Amino acid sequence: QVQLVESGGGSVQAGGSLRLSCAASGRTISSYPMAWFRQAPGKERIFIASINWSGSNTRYADSVKGRFTISRDNVKSTSYLQMSSLKPEDTAVYYCAVVVSWVVDGNDAVRSWGQGTQVTVSS
Repeated sequence: QVQLVESGGGSVQAGGSLRLSCAASGRTISSYPMAWFRQAPGKERIFIASINWSGSNTRYADSVKGRFTISRDNVKSTSYLQMSSLKPEDTAVYYCAVVVSWVVDGNDAVRSWGQGTQVTVSS
């Protein structure tokens, strides 16, 4: 069983940037696709971005395309989410996940969840 721990969340003003990290332990993630989801208050958890096992393929939700970048370092067993040009509507708890496929974006595609990290964007 893999354990995922997110970090890097915090408060930032609109237009700012944050980099989230997701460190895996207990089992290597080097052969698994990874993804990031987020959940705003009172809303469902939704897909944000995914990446295949090697990092050669990525996929993004339309709402973050061009602003967020997902990446991974298999040596460090860590996934990253670089967030730029942040907007107040990006405020949410961000979760990383091991998923069954980088092309699937439903919550039912998730094998393992992290505990989440809060991102708050003020206007």
